Amino acid sequence: MAQTVPMIITNNNIIVLDKENEEFKTFNMPSLNPSPNIPFYHEFAEKIAEDQYYFKEFMKGIYGKKLNKYILAIIVPDDTSRLESIFINEFFVNSGACKAVAQMAMAPALSKDEQRYISVSKSSRNVILEYVRNNETVVKKLYDIHTCDPKQVMADAEVLHIDIEYNDVPVFVNNFNMNMDEYFEMGEIISPKSFMKKISKIDVEKL
Repeated sequence: MAQTVPMIITNNNIIVLDKENEEFKTFNMPSLNPSPNIPFYHEFAEKIAEDQYYFKEFMKGIYGKKLNKYILAIIVPDDTSRLESIFINEFFVNSGACKAVAQMAMAPALSKDEQRYISVSKSSRNVILEYVRNNETVVKKLYDIHTCDPKQVMADAEVLHIDIEYNDVPVFVNNFNMNMDEYFEMGEIISPKSFMKKISKIDVEKL
């Protein structure tokens, strides 16, 4: 039976859960030269075979040689585009480092208890405000990270969806990348440790 391996694409690297010791280990691709406002993994396209090899070797160091029994549960930033999602899936499923992949954005993974909530997060290029209902994003609003006004984000959060106007909906501030200081007053802060704890128990069938 296939086993799920949680994996998170952060703003600048990849972390993978080592289930033996229940710790996340960091993978940094060698010789990357990221450009401003462009996710670092775009660089993988320049040397796909080589980068897939490095990642496979990294996975072997954690899970041994029999990697075809694992499914990578890939958690991506909230502003990941459809085209980027396709590239990410194709890159890892064809790396030989797993049997298959499943993908989920960060926001729907923030809470298993709340049916409705607002998430605010920040990638390397955007601030992302979204309304999540039943583990799915209903509305998403993106703001340029360089020009975004936190007060505007807070105001928009109150009218993002009609559900919010008529219900008491909690707000989660995703501080996984430790870059959300100006948004702390919006709601409950999700720390990196808290987020990784949630992800370590993720059910791939729900992705």
